[in-house]
Amino acid sequence: MRLHATPIERATLSADQIDRMFALYSASYCDAHRDIFDQDLSDKTHCIILRDTEDVIQGFSTLKLYTATWGGTSQRVIFSGDTIIDPAHWGSQQLAFAWIRLAGQISRHAPGVPLYWLLICKGHRTYRYLRAFAHDYAPRWDAATAPSMQALIDHLATQRFGAAYGGDTGVLSFATPQGRLTPELAEVPDAHRRLPDVAYFLVRNPHYASGDELVCLCELSSANLRPMARRLFCST
Repeated sequence: MRLHATPIERATLSADQIDRMFALYSASYCDAHRDIFDQDLSDKTHCIILRDTEDVIQGFSTLKLYTATWGGTSQRVIFSGDTIIDPAHWGSQQLAFAWIRLAGQISRHAPGVPLYWLLICKGHRTYRYLRAFAHDYAPRWDAATAPSMQALIDHLATQRFGAAYGGDTGVLSFATPQGRLTPELAEVPDAHRRLPDVAYFLVRNPHYASGDELVCLCELSSANLRPMARRLFCST
């Protein structure tokens, strides 16, 4: 079944759409509480909705666009929230393609202001999107994080998550889990474990199945994106 993805402002979501999104969310995560889901969603500015040919929502991604001050200058940040695709439609890249197109549109609104992608990962599949999209990101298995980048990660994570962020580990750990992957989704196939970036993620975030999240950062610029992502990012 063909899928198509559409970016929209979060405030335009209907009650029925939010109900469907929560149904998808609760099928993928333990500790799925509607009030927490609604509160988290209300903090976001944009959503990308993945629909099938019958206009049924089969996936979504949420994000918050905001401005942060660092080193006396403004930085724009895209903070990624939940990204869910019904497992029956895994393999479709329409949601990812729409996401990077939207990021390009956001970048063009203020081309002189650096744009960063703040991503928190509780699963290896999410973490691997960084490598698929970008040449440079942090943290990564094959290069040490530059001190300036680490300082920015620490600043953004502490600003947003407070004491839940462990600066020594780079991991968010909540006293009350904010959503654990279901056992089926938390399972890492042996073939994936042999991949260097997956093995690295598992070392950096050993308690991911308990809901811990690795904080990652990537600059979103045409120079830093891989060819396919760059074409989408620069498309109009």
